[in-house]
Amino acid sequence: MNTQQEILQLAHQLGERLMALDCTITTAESCTGGGIAYAITEVAGSSAWFERAFITYSNGAKNELVGVSSELIDREGAVSEAVVKAMAKGACAQAGDQLGVAVSGVAGPSGGSPEKPVGTVWLACYFAKQDKMHTRLLHLSGDRFAIRQHTILAALSDCVRILS
Repeated sequence: MNTQQEILQLAHQLGERLMALDCTITTAESCTGGGIAYAITEVAGSSAWFERAFITYSNGAKNELVGVSSELIDREGAVSEAVVKAMAKGACAQAGDQLGVAVSGVAGPSGGSPEKPVGTVWLACYFAKQDKMHTRLLHLSGDRFAIRQHTILAALSDCVRILS
């Protein structure tokens, strides 16, 4: 099975779990630029459990759209556990959804640093209904496309897992 097939399979599983729990999801995406939302909407009938997403590519968008404080971004950096946690919680609060997933990372080919090289991605899933948060740091390799695809796959997988 290729990555695209895995992504679609996970999006279907996520939809089934959300429907069974009578829950909805929102996304707050930086490095994936809406890729998680795109994968979700590949599932026919996803409008029953998905209504909106936030593409928060810039720090200003993280602040304005999902309420991540500028101070937190300045202190921790946009690619950090603290920021993706705030993005996931903020997205749930703004959208009124029970599940929020957030990603922020360095997809490359430039933009990396010794502390956060290309392929560094933080992701967070927040299940507001149970006030349960899961975060994960990814160290991915490959080109920009591969890093973004693997981030989408990891995010969907973690969403399915947090609902189990």
